[in-house]
Amino acid sequence: MHLSHVGVSKLCFLVSLALCALLLLLIPTLQAPPRQGGDRPPPPPRPKPQPRHANKHAPGGSSVQLGPDGGGGDGGGAPHPNKTGQRVTLETTVGRAAAAGRLDPLPLHQAPGALPPPQRKFSSSGSRSSRDPLELRDVFIAVKTTKKYHKTRLELLSQTWVSRAKEQTFIFTDGEDKELKKRTGLNLINTNCSAAHTRQALCCKMSVEYDKFIESQKKWFCHVDDDNYVILPSLLRLLSSYSHVQDVYLGRPSLDHPIEAAERVKSDGSVSVKFWFATGGAGFCISRGLALKMSPWASLGNFITTAEKIRLPDDCTIGYIIEALLEVSMTHTHLFHSHLENLTRLPSNSVLDQVTLSYGGFENRRNVVSVGGVFSLAQDPSRFKSIHCLLYPETEWCPKRTRP
Repeated sequence: MHLSHVGVSKLCFLVSLALCALLLLLIPTLQAPPRQGGDRPPPPPRPKPQPRHANKHAPGGSSVQLGPDGGGGDGGGAPHPNKTGQRVTLETTVGRAAAAGRLDPLPLHQAPGALPPPQRKFSSSGSRSSRDPLELRDVFIAVKTTKKYHKTRLELLSQTWVSRAKEQTFIFTDGEDKELKKRTGLNLINTNCSAAHTRQALCCKMSVEYDKFIESQKKWFCHVDDDNYVILPSLLRLLSSYSHVQDVYLGRPSLDHPIEAAERVKSDGSVSVKFWFATGGAGFCISRGLALKMSPWASLGNFITTAEKIRLPDDCTIGYIIEALLEVSMTHTHLFHSHLENLTRLPSNSVLDQVTLSYGGFENRRNVVSVGGVFSLAQDPSRFKSIHCLLYPETEWCPKRTRP
């Protein structure tokens, strides 16, 4: 009996071991299968966007060679020499000109308030949707003139582009003209400056322009001469590419190099300073953010004092304040045009994409843009009426086109 009991115990022990081994083998197959797409390592963090740079040219920026150019219109500074092979960097573009490939290759510059490639002066992360909507009422357009041109140049402007921006356009002149003001409804401002075409007289008018803009609370200050046609849709497209709270100085130089001036520091000495400036004869625009920074050298008559310091005209003094004193780079563009350029070289299919146009003076009356199909050259020697009717064919005095 005893042996039998011991044998049974050994048998039970062996059976237990076998069962345990069998369970060990079965455990992995009894576990639940792993879930698809289980826990994964977190994705790597996205790179932070590069900060924007404030109006400083990026290293390695390219340039564009343009044809003959000029500047310094009848109301915007002393005439500047007409240069060929002008070196102009382009930092912004507008509308159909870029879409149609009519603009030159553009460099990649860093600046606030710009558009992504292939536009100019921009941050690669910039976007038009990030800008505040810009309307014509946000722009202060200053036209510099003199009384002897009231019945010729101002009459033409009042019939054409100014009629589309009468509330936003302010005419700065040197004499009263109640009859013209009553008949045309122009915002005529008598600056009480001299009618002479001198540096002092021009700077006097620009000083009044600046102060009136600051009072207006508008977002953009754009100066043009009385021989400029402003293509308003193109102007809005251009300014919409930038932020008015940033430092923006838009225009076209009349020289292919920075101007050098003697900056009078003391009565017994001076230092040389170099800077770019946008010629007043082609027009230029300044953001409100930058204009406010100009105040110590431009407001309440200080502009005239600053101009005397370098003994240069009004448009040069603007460039001096912005580039030399505030160290803000000018944004060069070829969308502004003065009468000192060879305007006949501007392709006719790009005329309506420009921002400002002009026409030849007494020395070259045939220096006008090529645009046809509306008025003859004898009927419209400046071509302003033809341009206006192409932009606004519904205008009452424009010839009605017959359908084929």
